[in-house]
Amino acid sequence: MRRAVCPGSYDPATNGHLDIIERASKLFDEVVVTVMINNKKQGMFTVEERLEMLRETTAGLPGVRVDSWHGLLVDYCREHDIAAIAKGLRSVSDFDYELQMAQMNRELSGVETLLMSNNPTYGFVSSSLVKEVATYGGDVKNLVPHVVFERLMARVAENG
Repeated sequence: MRRAVCPGSYDPATNGHLDIIERASKLFDEVVVTVMINNKKQGMFTVEERLEMLRETTAGLPGVRVDSWHGLLVDYCREHDIAAIAKGLRSVSDFDYELQMAQMNRELSGVETLLMSNNPTYGFVSSSLVKEVATYGGDVKNLVPHVVFERLMARVAENG
């Protein structure tokens, strides 16, 4: 079975993330969307909320499941018998960073990384930018899945 992981913080998941997940699901028998936990970062959404939103947005994709992990991604891959990491690239700066990570991950574990070019429609979209624009009242409806949009707007309203 060909298996890949799509790691990220997904705080929140965007349509760009979903595009990469969907495309990876066509290349692999199973894709594990993994929320990577970083205790040093305070997210807008809890890990459990992110997992729930991802499960809802990927429910219709065959072979896709959602999980979380705290630690090195290569350890997750080793523990779950996953041979590939699928990640999206928006820019040259993404490429520089992701190439170093891919080389490090291969050196540490032999896990290969598939770097997928983004859909140009989402080339400017990042979770951080979506949160910032939403916080200032900007319209991000077309940048995130519907369930994420609803929860994002509710969270922005809570935080007033």
